[in-house]
Amino acid sequence: MSLDAPRTEPRPERVTAHEARQRLEHARSTRLTQLQALDEAERTLDPLVSAQKAALERVLKEIDAALTRVDDGTYGTCLGCAKPVPAERLEILPYTRYCVACQRSAA
Repeated sequence: MSLDAPRTEPRPERVTAHEARQRLEHARSTRLTQLQALDEAERTLDPLVSAQKAALERVLKEIDAALTRVDDGTYGTCLGCAKPVPAERLEILPYTRYCVACQRSAA
């Protein structure tokens, strides 16, 4: 299939709770694996390894918060403007709390 070919199946407006949970669990599992590898590498006392580990721990907290939002039914709703976060954004960054516009103003 060509990247230039138009999509034939329609994209849903919202991500289902099941899809969200799958994406978040995959992202969490990947980050935990990376964190384990960094724990082993941390013995080198490399400051870059420590920074990477801190960044992964922050992302894991974001993933856990997103899983909580899935459970309480608020996943996919922007915490800034209360509008739905586009499914494409959630596909790329499943633990995001904000739509692009609100993320820009929060930064």
